[in-house]
Parts: sequence; structure tokens; C-alpha cells
Amino acid sequence: MDTQHDIALTHALAEIPGPLPVSGVIHVAIPHTSRFTVVGNHLAQHADLSLTAIGIGVYIQSLPAGSQVGIKALAARFPEGERTIASALRELETHAYLHRSRERLANGRMVTRTVFCNQPGALLRGAAVVPVTVAVAPVPVVTPAVPAPVVPAPLPAPEPTPVPEEAHPPVRVPSRIGPKPPRRPLPQPRELTPELHLSASALLADLRRHAPELVLSEDDVEELAPGAAAWLERGAHPDAIRHALTTELPQPPKYPAKIVRHRLTVLLPPPLPGAQELTPIHRTPVTPFQTCEGCDRAFRSPAPGHCRDCRAQYWEAA
Repeated sequence: MDTQHDIALTHALAEIPGPLPVSGVIHVAIPHTSRFTVVGNHLAQHADLSLTAIGIGVYIQSLPAGSQVGIKALAARFPEGERTIASALRELETHAYLHRSRERLANGRMVTRTVFCNQPGALLRGAAVVPVTVAVAPVPVVTPAVPAPVVPAPLPAPEPTPVPEEAHPPVRVPSRIGPKPPRRPLPQPRELTPELHLSASALLADLRRHAPELVLSEDDVEELAPGAAAWLERGAHPDAIRHALTTELPQPPKYPAKIVRHRLTVLLPPPLPGAQELTPIHRTPVTPFQTCEGCDRAFRSPAPGHCRDCRAQYWEAA
């Protein structure tokens, strides 16, 4: 079988026009007639995506609508572990290829809605969305290999002519599919001393004794230690930090490290006030009102007596 394949490949290479490159890949491009998916080079050659993320993105794009693409479903299909697959899905979310949201159905059940966009850049520019019907064709019967003529790869299709709105109204995709805003940075202490770093790391590693769901890896503890150190530097007691990080956890917590990072960031207490801020404000004493012993009028004086007019009359009489 291998020999037959090698012979067919040799004939195919001989049909390629022009000199072959001396190094690098040589493409034998045979047009697909069934069971194929069009993938943009912006995904296949993405400079910031890992190879795992690109592969999972291509796989999801090739599936029919309604297919299960959760972490456990992908881990059951591929040899990569759940942690690697979860990291790849987060990469696709960061670059707007993938969007996941929790929604409540009419019967009250919560489900995860997954949306995959094959061209995030075009979506942000307001391009119309064309519904795609995904059909799986039957596997063709294998026949003896016959060298097929090699044709050059097809040129990119020209931009489609805009269709009047009355004839084909575009399908609007919710704006929430756009890229997420950057998350708030993890708090940092003013000075991360070795003693402070050790105390923060020990506090984070000890969380699983108080909440078995919060099992952090060594890398997670090393990454989150500055955030816990910022709490300790601001005078927060370790018991108070544990209570803030372990109380009312979602069940089940899918990403313990993300939960701890979020709470360290949004629940950070303010610095303790200094002695100057706690000094009470001294107010000027107010002179009380007195009732005049001569005319019963009210006047301000530190002691009872007569008002100004009555005192003047007494002075004139004297």
C-alpha cells in the first residue's frame, strides 16, 4: 500500500509546473468535492495562538451546529488533557473566535451557549452574517488510487456583491460577541520582601484545608502570591483573608485559581489609616444663650446676667 502511494505521489509531483523548491514544503493540491471546511489563514497562521488553540479552532469550525465542544467533550475526543484544552479555549476567547455565556432556558435550567466566529475581524467591521448549513456527506467508496491531475490552489474568492436589504436582510449577531475588556491587574505590594512572599504563599497553599475545592497548583500559588501579599501588607489578618477567599464559592468551582484571583482583586481592603487621619477634629466652643435678668431677652454670654442694653442703662444711672 505504501509503495502504491509513493508511486502516485511521484506522478503527482511530476505534474507540478515549474521547478520545485529545494527546501520547505511542497503542496500537492487536489480539489475537495465533499467533507471539507474553508479555514482562513488568519486562524491557521495566527501569530499569537498556540498550535493547540489553532487545531481546536479548526476542529470546532468543521463541526455541524449543535455539536458538543465543551472541555470534557474535547478531552474525550483528543489525547490532550482538560487543562491544556481549557487553556486553548481561553486563547480562542481572548482573540474573539469563541464566545461562551451562561443562559437560562424557559424551564429554568442553566446552559452554556457557545458561539464560534470564523472571522472576528470582519464581524467587528459590521459584515453581514450568512447562515451556513453544515451537512456531513457519506464516506465515498475507496477505489484504486489513480494519479489525479494537480491543479494550482484556487485564488481567493472575490468580495460578494452587496444584496439589497429587502432581498436578503443581514443576520445581526449580538454585540456581546466582541472581545472582552481587559481584566483588572492583580494587586501588588509596595515591597515584596522574602518574608512577606513566604507568608502569602503559605496562606494560598493552605486554602484547600478550609475549602477542599480550592486546590491551587504551584504555578498558581507563585502567580497569586503578590495579591495575597498586598492584603497582608495592608494589615489584613490571615483569617480574614481566608474567609474572603473561601466563603460562598460557586458549586462546582471550575477554575479555582481564577476565583481566588478575582476575589484578591475586587475585595482588596484599603490601607489602614495613620494616626494623623484618626486624630479627632477640634471645634471652637460655641458661646451659649442666656436670658437677660432685666428684659428677658436672649443674648450670648458664658455666664447669666444682663444684655448689652440693660447694662448700658445701669451704667448711665450710676
